[in-house]
Amino acid sequence: MLRLELTGHRYNKTEHRRALMEQLNNRSDSSVELKHQNISAVLIEMGIPYIDGYKPRFNYQRSLLPAAVTEFLKYHPEFQQLVARDSEVVPLTPAVEDFLSAWEEPPAQETRKAPAIAEPRPIYNPGGVNFLEREARNQSLGEAGEKFVINFERARLIRAGKVSLADRIEQVSAIVGPSAGFDIRSFEENGSDRFIEAKTTKYGKNTPFFLTPNELRFSRDNASSYYLYRLFRFRDSPRLFGLPGHVADWCILEPSEFTARPA
Repeated sequence: MLRLELTGHRYNKTEHRRALMEQLNNRSDSSVELKHQNISAVLIEMGIPYIDGYKPRFNYQRSLLPAAVTEFLKYHPEFQQLVARDSEVVPLTPAVEDFLSAWEEPPAQETRKAPAIAEPRPIYNPGGVNFLEREARNQSLGEAGEKFVINFERARLIRAGKVSLADRIEQVSAIVGPSAGFDIRSFEENGSDRFIEAKTTKYGKNTPFFLTPNELRFSRDNASSYYLYRLFRFRDSPRLFGLPGHVADWCILEPSEFTARPA
């Protein structure tokens, strides 16, 4: 199914699941569904996109499932090659008649059993590449997402009758650069600032995103005026949701890299 998604082909999840169940003994629909969600979680931890529509569920048997996924990837190197190519693709900015219709609620927050900052659990990826991180570093994709957000913000303010504010929106990332700590300066309807960080992916709603320490600090220090906009499914049917305030209030943060220097 993921291969079909990455190559732009349609498929029917239900038909695929029923065909799979014919090869299994005493497996219910819900158990097969859950196993696909567990596989999504393993793929994310490997830095590989998951099947859109199968929300990652991380409560899986770590002694069995990661080894099975690793085995598949080891003997199907063409799959890793497909993901590698797709991580570099920048789709044309999708045409959207009504930008405001792309907005939806963020993923439901699960009860936290881990601290806001958690050490990642390493899983062997035979390809050795975090393709989600590679996509996140795609500057052209990021710029396309920022332009989408600017159009969304203009539509939001114009609908509220604030045309003069809509005309003042700035793409700060292009003027100041990463040191600003955010990408877009927009406005609330009362004229106060709305600082926006835009994160864009072609993949599903629950795909992890990456923050710099500066971006995280800015979200904390400017929580009352800050939003992180997460764009997803940007390939052909873009959607987005917003996380207001300090990002750590919404997300479990896992360190992905350290700067080290001799003491």
